[in-house]
Amino acid sequence: MPDQADTNPLLKPFADPEAVARYAEGPPRFVPGFADLHRMTAILLAERAPPAARVLVVGAGGGLELRALATAQPGWTFVGVDPAAEMLKLARTTLGPIAGRAELIEGYVDDAPDGPFDAATCLLTLHFLDAAERRRTAAEIHRRLRPGAPFVVAHSSFPQNPEVRSQWLARYAAFGVSHGVEPAQAEIIRATVDASLALLSPEEDEAVLREAGFREVTPFYAAFTWRGWVAYA
Repeated sequence: MPDQADTNPLLKPFADPEAVARYAEGPPRFVPGFADLHRMTAILLAERAPPAARVLVVGAGGGLELRALATAQPGWTFVGVDPAAEMLKLARTTLGPIAGRAELIEGYVDDAPDGPFDAATCLLTLHFLDAAERRRTAAEIHRRLRPGAPFVVAHSSFPQNPEVRSQWLARYAAFGVSHGVEPAQAEIIRATVDASLALLSPEEDEAVLREAGFREVTPFYAAFTWRGWVAYA
């Protein structure tokens, strides 16, 4: 898999130690209900994952998702993969004394063990991939899960027809401003997202999951430009 950071300007900060040190400030400013998204993810996984589940976390850098899941379920252990070494360093710091429950791997889903895992997550990650790579990644996650295992995925996904796409991106920026982001910075981020991400509509994203082999694909989260689904292997 090619290094997406070489071509996507939105990924470059993940290799910058100064930017990584401020990472935890960013998602809550642009993702409505960020902490609650983690809580809902833990609840959805726990419905079908066993008390001693082994969970695959794709896009684990930063460690916020890992910390939330590990705190909610003390018996779970994790394998987290992320291509950004600096973000994995931050994840270890974020996890602190519970870091021993998570194996962190620098790389992509291909670098994760074959499993089988009892559950998987991929939060705020798939929107960085083009459609073909997104389909391949979803299929590789599915291949690593036990039959019936839950998968929770959430990322940027909203209507892509030209007449409304710009309005949704404006709302995305406005939400950041409402959380204290400087308007000029929010506009730069909005323009970069517009130019750099191969976004899909919610209907297209659901189709990706079904094509990868997931069943019972069910939306559980919708907040401005963000959508989340739970599905089963």
